[in-house]
Amino acid sequence: MPISLPFRLIAAAGALGLALHANAESFASSASSAGSASSGSISDSLNGSSNSSGGDKRKVADGEYRIIQIAATPERSDRTRITMQANDPAQRIVLDLPQTTFDKQQLAIGDAMYAQNRVYGIEFGRGDTHQPFYLVLADEWYGELASRPVSL
Repeated sequence: MPISLPFRLIAAAGALGLALHANAESFASSASSAGSASSGSISDSLNGSSNSSGGDKRKVADGEYRIIQIAATPERSDRTRITMQANDPAQRIVLDLPQTTFDKQQLAIGDAMYAQNRVYGIEFGRGDTHQPFYLVLADEWYGELASRPVSL
């Protein structure tokens, strides 16, 4: 017995609805994971980093770093300054983290960290888990993602 056209259309619509629902759940899960990382702009988060390959104080080499100093960020009570150094003493990063991010990560002198350059900025994470917890967005990306009021 042949299946009628209306029945086939209903079945196709049902299958499409299930596929869209599954993709929406997957997207929501990905957004939720990305949302667990904190972020800031390069101009607000990197302070006097050094790199032996050039003069740009905001360039960061990919790789492993070790926290060598933790201090309050001058004139910013809501931030903590972390100084990290790679095996090459010429490669040093000075990162200003929001206090809540610093507290949540429970960072200490001697902890291993990593930096990974991305198209949108620099990803920082703990060396033991390699899970990113702070994104330093390039200033142009950060500006594009800023909240703006919407009028109707």
